Amino acid sequence: MCMGLPMQVLISQPGHAQVSGRGEIRTVNTRLVGDTTPGQWLLIFLDDAREQITAQRAAEVNATLDLLLAAMGGPDVSALGAHAAASFELPSAMGIDALRALTQANAPAPVPNPINHATHR
Repeated sequence: MCMGLPMQVLISQPGHAQVSGRGEIRTVNTRLVGDTTPGQWLLIFLDDAREQITAQRAAEVNATLDLLLAAMGGPDVSALGAHAAASFELPSAMGIDALRALTQANAPAPVPNPINHATHR
């Protein structure tokens, strides 16, 4: 599985940019997103910028990644601050009633059989 990391442009160069995010600085390929400017947010996959995003979207993605880190028992979940209070329950930790409610809520409605078996023998 590949996850996009939101990173902010520090220095823009033709075809590349130096970006910062999630505690690291790296140089990424920007050919897929076009020209970039310092301060702009990009979604990075494997050192390639794939999408230009807003600061709000970058914050949403970072919050989601923080929740995943906390759920996986990351090394320093105390650094999450306000996000540490947010949580979700994985299906593997749910009881049978919660699992039934989850699966039945998402199940498609049954399709009625148009053939009446009583009249068609």
